[in-house]
Amino acid sequence: MTDVLPASRASLDLTHVVYDDTSHLSLVLALITLSPVLLMASYAALAVQTRELTIILMWAGQFACEGFNFVLKHIIKQDRPMEMGPGYGFPSSHSQYMGYFVSFLICHLYIRHRFPPSGIRLLDRLLKPLVCLGLICWAGVVAYSRYHLGYHTPHQIVWGLIIGALCGTAFYTVVELIPTRPSPSPLKTLRTALLDHPLAQWLRIRDGWAVYGDGGTDEEWKRWRKQFELKAREECRTSAESKRVH
Repeated sequence: MTDVLPASRASLDLTHVVYDDTSHLSLVLALITLSPVLLMASYAALAVQTRELTIILMWAGQFACEGFNFVLKHIIKQDRPMEMGPGYGFPSSHSQYMGYFVSFLICHLYIRHRFPPSGIRLLDRLLKPLVCLGLICWAGVVAYSRYHLGYHTPHQIVWGLIIGALCGTAFYTVVELIPTRPSPSPLKTLRTALLDHPLAQWLRIRDGWAVYGDGGTDEEWKRWRKQFELKAREECRTSAESKRVH
């Protein structure tokens, strides 16, 4: 049987990564470089589970950023390093993806999100900076993996990060920062109309951060804990009554 594909067939290289199989570092970076692919599945799961407008908008912006990357590549038409074969490499799509993801999320963490207090003052002060530092390191490692594996030049990677960060910051400003300010604006009116639309209400789309600092996670946990303890007491009471009967 021949290994050559028929002319009418092509290879979908969505997760095809070439690495040096004699290097453990190369293997680790090959796995890390798949982060953007795995994040798309996370977006979908969070959007369905939480129905949060912020997450849905962030996901939509991520798709738009990827589309923008495709357009830039086909306008600029700068090749990848020669050893990686054909294909345009400027800007790096992985780097641009992570630049958008990290910049949008950091903006949200510092502008709208509030972590529930842990009771430990030092942890409360350091948690947000540590989370943001972790996100930046993650993006940095993904970007470095594209250089280490030979898919992009440093120039293509750095510009990918810059373009992604600019896209993420600009998109957050338009869809989150301006519409959630107290002062009226067309964007605020549009956001309110979107949340009030019958289809959005039927789908249970919500803006948890408009009511709760952490998006409602802590309040939801407290309601669950209250019902959990109530059920446990009822089960204990039922068990005790059953023992008295017998």
